[in-house]
Amino acid sequence: MAHLGPRSRRALSVPVGLALTASLAFLPSVAASAAPLDNTAGTAAASKPETSGPKLSYVANLNTYATMKAAKKAVERAGGTVVTAYEQIGVVVAHSQNPDFAKQLRAQRGLFVSVGATRTAPLQTVQTTEEGATQQLSAADAAKAAAQAQDGQEPLEPNQWDLRTIKADEAHKINDGSPDVTVGIIDTGVDDTHPDLAPNFSKGQSANCVGGVADTSEGAWRPYADGSDHGTHVAGTIGAPRNGLGISGVAPGVKIAAIKVSEPGTSLFYTEAVVCGFMFAAEKGIEVTNNSYYVDPWLFNCKTDDDQKALVEAIARATKYAERKGTLHVASAGNSNQDLAADSLVDDTSPNDTTPVPRTIDPSVCLDLPTQLPGVVTVSATGDKGLRSYYSSYGLGVVDVAAPGGDKWQVPATPDANGRVLSTVLGGGYGYKQGTSMAAPHVAGVAALLKSAHPSATPAQLQTMLKFQSTKAACPTQIYDAAGALIDATTCASKWGQTGYYGHGVVDALKAVK
Repeated sequence: MAHLGPRSRRALSVPVGLALTASLAFLPSVAASAAPLDNTAGTAAASKPETSGPKLSYVANLNTYATMKAAKKAVERAGGTVVTAYEQIGVVVAHSQNPDFAKQLRAQRGLFVSVGATRTAPLQTVQTTEEGATQQLSAADAAKAAAQAQDGQEPLEPNQWDLRTIKADEAHKINDGSPDVTVGIIDTGVDDTHPDLAPNFSKGQSANCVGGVADTSEGAWRPYADGSDHGTHVAGTIGAPRNGLGISGVAPGVKIAAIKVSEPGTSLFYTEAVVCGFMFAAEKGIEVTNNSYYVDPWLFNCKTDDDQKALVEAIARATKYAERKGTLHVASAGNSNQDLAADSLVDDTSPNDTTPVPRTIDPSVCLDLPTQLPGVVTVSATGDKGLRSYYSSYGLGVVDVAAPGGDKWQVPATPDANGRVLSTVLGGGYGYKQGTSMAAPHVAGVAALLKSAHPSATPAQLQTMLKFQSTKAACPTQIYDAAGALIDATTCASKWGQTGYYGHGVVDALKAVK
């Protein structure tokens, strides 16, 4: 699966504690008067900015009383080009080749709270690369499943151990979810031509946000030619309809939309695209977003770093704005098998768009985005036996709920005996993946069922229901490691009726519709 980092970007397909800054307690006022500029503004205007550096993308977060007009002028004076501006949250996306672009804007404290480069590598032209192979469903396994399907089941449903784990099969006898509810899949794009996705796909709520500006032209939301099937697989788990074909989604009656945010070729998820994705979801009335990724190029974004601080600020503003517009965000905890509640962690993968430099970080200060942002539902992964999946990150007080993400060592009693998650892939087919990327859409689907049953529920109320309707799961005595050996589960902590492995518990679709 494309570069889907430890989220499931290494997707294990087969082959908090941010204390929000004061600026997040309210959205920047675009009607207020601009604060006086300091002397650096005049200096920047008087001299022509340098253009000798690589062309990078930046986010600039406005101060509370700054106007967007003044901010745009400052960007231009510093040698930047405005790509897009979100007046609702006071964020500007810009490109510049001025090596001191961010430094010059940061000096203008009357205008900007934070400014940072969203990447460490220059912007590149479109390119494609080969992707790692998904395990495809064989014709023999498909026939075996269809032969065992019972009345009312989809042909491949006997292989969907994950639906039965969260009682989605029982929930479907009561309510499939409402077509008035849409789940936005912020991901690598969705193939809406797949016959098991097309009936529930919402084109009017879909777009390509790569680069930071939403493109809603026909098909722009589909995967690039590099063939990443990650978003398409996620889509099937959430909302594949009960139409006599293939599989069933957790919420087969709701709408699904695609918001593509991953770069072509690399499948990297940069800040400007992710901010665009959340803003687009908010403005299009999407009730739930699924986020099975982390924001590149930093696995953890440290508030002590000027660039990374700006990325945290921009994405937090966007998620909070969407939440205020009625959107609940669900995100995967990651596939690094790390304790996100630990005092320190080693991050040896960042930045992932140039040369990684190993560093030791405090995960309460350096955040995994968007999963560690306030208001976002953080999801860990389980396998068929109910154990935490060997790859899944965890953390007491960080993980909110758990859901099936697949585990090749936890083998189910299904016709295919495959412990991974079966869903839709490109070319109209079906395939298996495992990862917290596969766990999050199960939660997004249950959230959509909850929203269908409680149309007036706020995102905070939906999150509360998700947590307290979940099936409690105690710390296990043993779990599987990456080699398939059973080891003592010494890393599982419990407190407050929660565990680090499962949070409040495994989500329950049946309770959602009752």
